[in-house]
Amino acid sequence: MSKDTTDYPLKKTDDEWRAVLNKEQFRIIREKGTEAPFTGAYDKHSPTTGTYTCAACSAPLYNATHKFKSGCGWPAYFDSIPGAVVRHTD
Repeated sequence: MSKDTTDYPLKKTDDEWRAVLNKEQFRIIREKGTEAPFTGAYDKHSPTTGTYTCAACSAPLYNATHKFKSGCGWPAYFDSIPGAVVRHTD
């Protein structure tokens, strides 16, 4: 797995992130992992108001109205809050 070189606004070492994230959060957020499809709390979560935020830094990422049912087993959003999400090609 390649090292993440994204320039995040909140700077912490891996040890500092491990102190505030649980093992699964660290694996997914910091190591670009994923959870098994159809198992996450937000796959079937469909509010009509509110904002989804980053589990690590609480930054707002998506409005509830951006979410749609894709059937893929993971949360899907057709848009993000401007400037909040950087997309990378796998």
